[in-house]
Amino acid sequence: MPPLPLPDEARPGADLDGTAPDGTAPDGAAGEDVLPGVRPSPNAWYHPDAYALENAHVDPDRRVDAVLREVAGWAGLDVVDVGCGLGVMLGRLAGLDPGPGEDAAAAARGAARSVVGVEPHPPLRERAQRRALALDPAGARVRVVAGTAQALPLPDASVDVVLARWAYFFGPGCEPGLAEAERVLRPGGAVVVVDTDASRSTFGGWFSRARPRHDAAAVRRFWRRQGFSERGVDVRWAFPDRASFEAVVRVELPPALADEVLAAHPGTALDDAVAVRWRRTPGRPGSAPADPAAGPADDPAGAAVGGRA
Repeated sequence: MPPLPLPDEARPGADLDGTAPDGTAPDGAAGEDVLPGVRPSPNAWYHPDAYALENAHVDPDRRVDAVLREVAGWAGLDVVDVGCGLGVMLGRLAGLDPGPGEDAAAAARGAARSVVGVEPHPPLRERAQRRALALDPAGARVRVVAGTAQALPLPDASVDVVLARWAYFFGPGCEPGLAEAERVLRPGGAVVVVDTDASRSTFGGWFSRARPRHDAAAVRRFWRRQGFSERGVDVRWAFPDRASFEAVVRVELPPALADEVLAAHPGTALDDAVAVRWRRTPGRPGSAPADPAAGPADDPAGAAVGGRA
């Protein structure tokens, strides 16, 4: 099936033509370089530096990561991070970026055997590739390639975990990506999706106001029909200063709403809620692994940086 556009309700604050809430242009090329079926992300594409702040200071306790590790169990397995953006999860999955209170040895014990980041937007992909190169200079375990959720550049039955954090899998309309995830998963593999739970938390309320047609209950019903389990995770925002906090709020919400909520919400902290959803394929996790010497499929778009893709 050819790639399909993201559902119109997928991203709060994004106009249907892909423009950002504040009318700015995406970082880097976003015309002919955009892969088929891709709708620009209004935060990461248009404001990558603010998005980096968001990744650093939302859920600093890594509570979502702990749930992901519990439900997916990727130690010693092969993982693909779909829509990897700036590549924040690459080091965490590979055990090269220990969390709070976690030493390097513990991180290594829980490490994936290999991690492939898939990112459609060239400027983000280049930044993720630089991050991957810094983490794993030899390129033996971590790499980043061009691709979309609907057309992963990976062989059939080649990975054990398909992970997507706030990327593409927002509910109805993502069925092509789910089919593609099933294609690349081995028996016993898991597809895991992380998204905002708009039904609760202060940020959830802001999210719902930014996208009033978003129906959190309908989204939850969709995932249940698809056979996914769900776990809610309460997380916090903890920014070092007000300017950083405001910058992130402004990339997540349209300008007028951002002005309103910032005027009413002092400080640099915020409560948020996340939904982690997952489904396993039949079989035993980690069965029938591919030849590690073969590595993941080559990047069809030639996105190698520093000898790595």
